Amino acid sequence: MSNSNIPNHAADPEEGGHQSHGPLHKLMIAAIGIVYGDIGTSPIYAFRETFAGHHPITPDQLHIYGVLSLIFWSMMTVVTLKYVTVILRADNKGEGGSLALLALINRESSGKSWSVPIVMLGVFATALFYGDSMITPAMSVLSAAEGLTVVNPAMQPLVLPISVAILVGLFAIQSRGTAKVGALFGPIMIAYFTTLAVLGLMKIAELPEILWSLSPVHAVNFFADDPLRGFLALGSVVLAVTGAEALYADMGHFGRRPIRLSWLWIVLPGLMLNYLGQGAMIMQLSPAEAGEAIRNPFFLLAPEDFRLALVLLAMLATIIASQAVISGAFSLTQQAIQLGFMPRLRIQHTSESAAGQIYIPVINWALMVAVIVLVLQFGSSSNLASAYGIAVTGAMFIDTCLLAVLLLSIWKWNRWYIVPLLALFFIVDTAYFTANLTKVPSGGWVPLVIGLIIFTFLTTWSRGRKLMMERMREAAMPVKVFISSAVNSATRVPGTAVFMTSTPDGVPHALLHNLKHNKIIHERVILLTVQIPGVPYVDQDKRCKMEDLGQGFHRLILKFGFMEEPDVPAALAGITACGPPIKMMDTSFFLARQTLLPSSRPGMAIWREKLFSWMLRNAESAMEFFRLPTNRVVELGSQVEI
Repeated sequence: MSNSNIPNHAADPEEGGHQSHGPLHKLMIAAIGIVYGDIGTSPIYAFRETFAGHHPITPDQLHIYGVLSLIFWSMMTVVTLKYVTVILRADNKGEGGSLALLALINRESSGKSWSVPIVMLGVFATALFYGDSMITPAMSVLSAAEGLTVVNPAMQPLVLPISVAILVGLFAIQSRGTAKVGALFGPIMIAYFTTLAVLGLMKIAELPEILWSLSPVHAVNFFADDPLRGFLALGSVVLAVTGAEALYADMGHFGRRPIRLSWLWIVLPGLMLNYLGQGAMIMQLSPAEAGEAIRNPFFLLAPEDFRLALVLLAMLATIIASQAVISGAFSLTQQAIQLGFMPRLRIQHTSESAAGQIYIPVINWALMVAVIVLVLQFGSSSNLASAYGIAVTGAMFIDTCLLAVLLLSIWKWNRWYIVPLLALFFIVDTAYFTANLTKVPSGGWVPLVIGLIIFTFLTTWSRGRKLMMERMREAAMPVKVFISSAVNSATRVPGTAVFMTSTPDGVPHALLHNLKHNKIIHERVILLTVQIPGVPYVDQDKRCKMEDLGQGFHRLILKFGFMEEPDVPAALAGITACGPPIKMMDTSFFLARQTLLPSSRPGMAIWREKLFSWMLRNAESAMEFFRLPTNRVVELGSQVEI
């Protein structure tokens, strides 16, 4: 695809976005540590599950060559072509991920008939990610801990306690931040990928003809021999590409080039050499030995004296993979809050220099409980593999849907290039997703149920907020009418009053209540609305929009990107368009705390109204969320019927 067919706004990886700075090699090392942890741990279980999972396959030459061919071409199609080459171009001012892409599409397509179903798809992809973020740590850590049984079968009873202990420790340190630990991620993962490559090369050297398995002919032969068995095998083969969506979500941290280069030069070779090595090792064994070795081929690649070291290295890699998913859940939650799909939650910044280093306590502990329950419930990584894959393949399919809308309807790329490419992606994604649906009875229902529950929460909050704002707008008094009647009937007092309001028109309820009960109006009154446009970052010169309403009244709109933290006092400090500088010691912030009254009015079902009301009651205070000074805030209650 020539660059002449690519719009200018997609050609610059960091245009208007959160730019990544630093030498290329350092960004590549960091990307390997953060982005590729999940897909990097796949060799521990992907090849094994294809043969020894819920749909066993005889480990003979036909099937080994066929599976290796499927793994290679899956990596080339799904990761290299779809994500690394195409989807990384579909950025929202440098930021990637389903929500960032959804925000971009929603911003460009508002009012179009297909925009609502596309939004629902994007929200469901977000919900599926939370299911994946629960299963990935459980699957990765458990599969690495099971390597201890290869070193010493007597350690089988310790696998579950060790896995739970690792996971508890991992979630317990989240509040400390990952800045210092993160500096070690890259070198550890480079050592891990190097080990994968070396172990694979050792076995390939013993059986060089295994390289012929890279031919797509062997994948075709596999399906021709037994189409049903080949289709079912796709449900396990896809485990080799789980984590591909992470490189898109983390694009904003590193930029396109480091992610692409680290995949092509380090990660892809390391993974494929290891898979080929596992295949070569099994091919050299007798049928009886192969049937035994296929239960854990990854750890058997290493000479016996080095197996314990490989287990420990794999444990480190799985901890890193889990850390990346947990951090991704925090970042996604922050985006969902800013874009109006989640109530405000307490967000703690764990780094003074890195804006993306955040910690959300309620998400952290909820994930920990869910992950430990999954580990204890399923008991082994083979059992857990039946639940793994559906969330990932579902999210990948939705990414392709969003990409199709973006390229065909919004960016209008050349259809001669895009339609065949999208057709290929849809065929592959559909095959993988439908193959994984066969896992539903044996555990695949878990991520689907989790996704549906979270989808219900996200859509209920989004719909409830819109209804609440509509009801408040209906009851709001016009500002000009209020000013003309109130100025002459109330006492003006010194200072500045900032009234926070979610609607940029009408008089805030808090202002009406304050006048009704206190009979005063401050000399300077600012009606403040915080808006989150569908961009990750807002330039400083576009941050504020001030309107003078007369008589000391001003309407102010502050805009923050969905990757930014709304710091209202810092934004107010730089405003000079409404008189003297705003000093916090002379400023009072008035907030309205709404109490919802569920009603039979059209809008939402009663049970969803009650769910929304519960979410609103448990949301983080606007005072904390907008970083308002605690001793300058006044909260006034009001009731809203939805």
